Amino acid sequence: MLDHFKRFAAYNAWANARLYDAATALKDFERKRDVKAYFRSLHGTLSHQLVADRIWLHRLTGEGAAPARLDEEPYALFEELRAAREAEDQRLIGYIAGVNLEELERVLEYANTRGEAKALPVKIILTHVFNHQTHHRGQATHILRQLGVAEPPALDLLYFALPSA
Repeated sequence: MLDHFKRFAAYNAWANARLYDAATALKDFERKRDVKAYFRSLHGTLSHQLVADRIWLHRLTGEGAAPARLDEEPYALFEELRAAREAEDQRLIGYIAGVNLEELERVLEYANTRGEAKALPVKIILTHVFNHQTHHRGQATHILRQLGVAEPPALDLLYFALPSA
Protein backbone atom coordinates (compact mmCIF):
# COMPACT_ATOMS: atom_id res chain seq x y z
CA MET A 1 0.00 0.00 0.00
CA LEU A 2 2.89 2.38 0.69
CA ASP A 3 4.19 1.91 -2.86
CA HIS A 4 0.68 2.64 -4.14
CA PHE A 5 0.63 6.05 -2.46
CA LYS A 6 4.21 6.82 -3.52
CA ARG A 7 3.23 6.08 -7.11
CA PHE A 8 0.19 8.33 -6.82
CA ALA A 9 2.27 11.16 -5.36
CA ALA A 10 4.73 10.93 -8.26
CA TYR A 11 1.88 10.66 -10.78
CA ASN A 12 0.16 13.65 -9.22
CA ALA A 13 3.28 15.82 -9.66
CA TRP A 14 3.74 14.58 -13.23
CA ALA A 15 0.11 15.25 -14.21
CA ASN A 16 0.09 18.68 -12.58
CA ALA A 17 3.29 19.65 -14.42
CA ARG A 18 1.76 18.60 -17.76
CA LEU A 19 -1.43 20.52 -16.98
CA TYR A 20 0.47 23.68 -16.09
CA ASP A 21 2.64 23.30 -19.21
CA ALA A 22 -0.53 23.27 -21.31
CA ALA A 23 -1.90 26.30 -19.47
CA THR A 24 1.14 28.35 -20.51
CA ALA A 25 -0.34 28.41 -24.04
CA LEU A 26 -2.99 30.81 -22.73
CA LYS A 27 -2.77 34.45 -21.81
CA ASP A 28 -3.44 35.44 -18.22
CA PHE A 29 -6.86 36.93 -19.00
CA GLU A 30 -7.85 33.65 -20.70
CA ARG A 31 -6.81 31.56 -17.68
CA LYS A 32 -8.93 33.89 -15.53
CA ARG A 33 -11.94 34.03 -17.87
CA ASP A 34 -15.16 32.96 -16.20
CA VAL A 35 -16.21 29.89 -18.16
CA LYS A 36 -18.93 28.96 -15.65
CA ALA A 37 -16.82 26.15 -14.20
CA TYR A 38 -17.34 25.19 -10.57
CA PHE A 39 -14.45 27.46 -9.57
CA ARG A 40 -15.29 29.87 -12.41
CA SER A 41 -12.03 29.79 -14.40
CA LEU A 42 -8.95 27.73 -15.08
CA HIS A 43 -7.07 29.91 -12.60
CA GLY A 44 -9.80 29.35 -10.03
CA THR A 45 -9.76 25.59 -10.59
CA LEU A 46 -5.97 25.39 -10.30
CA SER A 47 -6.11 27.56 -7.19
CA HIS A 48 -8.72 25.27 -5.64
CA GLN A 49 -6.50 22.23 -6.20
CA LEU A 50 -3.62 23.96 -4.43
CA VAL A 51 -5.77 25.23 -1.56
CA ALA A 52 -7.34 21.81 -0.98
CA ASP A 53 -3.93 20.13 -0.86
CA ARG A 54 -2.68 22.74 1.57
CA ILE A 55 -5.68 22.18 3.82
CA TRP A 56 -5.17 18.41 3.84
CA LEU A 57 -1.42 18.58 4.33
CA HIS A 58 -1.90 20.99 7.20
CA ARG A 59 -4.38 18.60 8.80
CA LEU A 60 -2.01 15.67 8.30
CA THR A 61 1.22 17.37 9.38
CA GLY A 62 0.23 20.42 11.40
CA GLU A 63 2.54 22.44 9.13
CA GLY A 64 2.17 24.80 6.22
CA ALA A 65 -0.60 27.10 5.11
CA ALA A 66 -4.13 26.38 6.25
CA PRO A 67 -6.51 28.24 3.94
CA ALA A 68 -9.94 28.94 5.39
CA ARG A 69 -11.96 28.64 2.16
CA LEU A 70 -11.90 26.23 -0.75
CA ASP A 71 -12.34 29.03 -3.29
CA GLU A 72 -9.35 31.13 -2.20
CA GLU A 73 -7.04 32.31 -4.94
CA PRO A 74 -3.79 32.91 -3.06
CA TYR A 75 -1.78 33.92 -6.16
CA ALA A 76 -2.83 36.38 -8.83
CA LEU A 77 0.14 35.56 -11.05
CA PHE A 78 0.20 32.24 -12.88
CA GLU A 79 3.96 31.88 -12.37
CA GLU A 80 3.52 32.18 -8.60
CA LEU A 81 0.62 29.72 -8.63
CA ARG A 82 2.72 27.24 -10.60
CA ALA A 83 5.70 27.58 -8.27
CA ALA A 84 3.41 27.02 -5.28
CA ARG A 85 1.86 23.97 -6.99
CA GLU A 86 5.29 22.48 -7.63
CA ALA A 87 6.32 23.10 -4.03
CA GLU A 88 3.11 21.52 -2.72
CA ASP A 89 3.58 18.48 -4.97
CA GLN A 90 7.09 18.04 -3.54
CA ARG A 91 5.72 18.49 -0.03
CA LEU A 92 3.14 15.78 -0.68
CA ILE A 93 5.82 13.46 -2.09
CA GLY A 94 7.94 14.10 1.01
CA TYR A 95 5.04 13.44 3.34
CA ILE A 96 4.21 10.15 1.61
CA ALA A 97 7.88 9.10 1.71
CA GLY A 98 7.78 9.34 5.50
CA VAL A 99 4.50 7.51 6.05
CA ASN A 100 4.45 3.96 7.43
CA LEU A 101 1.66 1.39 7.53
CA GLU A 102 0.74 2.35 11.08
CA GLU A 103 0.30 5.98 10.04
CA LEU A 104 -1.96 4.94 7.16
CA GLU A 105 -4.29 3.24 9.64
CA ARG A 106 -4.32 6.19 12.07
CA VAL A 107 -7.68 7.93 12.34
CA LEU A 108 -7.24 11.67 11.92
CA GLU A 109 -9.68 13.91 13.72
CA TYR A 110 -10.12 17.30 12.09
CA ALA A 111 -12.59 20.10 11.47
CA ASN A 112 -13.75 20.65 7.91
CA THR A 113 -13.95 24.13 6.37
CA ARG A 114 -17.42 24.59 7.90
CA GLY A 115 -16.01 23.80 11.36
CA GLU A 116 -17.69 20.40 11.61
CA ALA A 117 -15.79 17.68 13.49
CA LYS A 118 -14.80 14.73 11.28
CA ALA A 119 -12.57 11.67 11.57
CA LEU A 120 -11.12 9.43 8.84
CA PRO A 121 -8.21 7.02 8.48
CA VAL A 122 -5.17 8.60 6.84
CA LYS A 123 -5.31 6.04 4.01
CA ILE A 124 -8.83 7.25 3.09
CA ILE A 125 -7.73 10.88 3.28
CA LEU A 126 -4.79 10.23 0.96
CA THR A 127 -7.00 8.34 -1.47
CA HIS A 128 -9.34 11.33 -1.45
CA VAL A 129 -6.48 13.80 -2.00
CA PHE A 130 -5.32 12.00 -5.15
CA ASN A 131 -8.84 11.35 -6.41
CA HIS A 132 -9.74 15.00 -5.84
CA GLN A 133 -6.74 16.11 -7.88
CA THR A 134 -7.74 13.82 -10.75
CA HIS A 135 -11.32 15.10 -10.64
CA HIS A 136 -10.27 18.74 -10.96
CA ARG A 137 -7.57 18.04 -13.54
CA GLY A 138 -10.39 16.60 -15.67
CA GLN A 139 -12.30 19.84 -15.27
CA ALA A 140 -9.16 21.83 -16.06
CA THR A 141 -8.52 19.93 -19.30
CA HIS A 142 -12.10 20.61 -20.33
CA ILE A 143 -11.56 24.32 -19.60
CA LEU A 144 -8.34 24.27 -21.64
CA ARG A 145 -10.28 22.94 -24.62
CA GLN A 146 -13.02 25.57 -24.13
CA LEU A 147 -10.31 28.24 -24.19
CA GLY A 148 -8.85 26.99 -27.47
CA VAL A 149 -6.10 24.56 -26.49
CA ALA A 150 -6.82 22.01 -29.21
CA GLU A 151 -4.95 19.11 -27.65
CA PRO A 152 -4.80 19.23 -23.85
CA PRO A 153 -2.25 16.74 -22.55
CA ALA A 154 -3.16 13.14 -21.78
CA LEU A 155 -3.11 12.90 -18.00
CA ASP A 156 -4.33 9.35 -17.43
CA LEU A 157 -2.34 7.28 -14.97
CA LEU A 158 -1.64 4.80 -17.77
CA TYR A 159 0.43 7.39 -19.65
CA PHE A 160 2.48 7.94 -16.52
CA ALA A 161 2.91 4.22 -15.83
CA LEU A 162 3.65 2.97 -19.36
CA PRO A 163 7.28 2.98 -20.46
CA SER A 164 8.19 5.84 -22.78
CA ALA A 165 8.65 4.93 -26.41
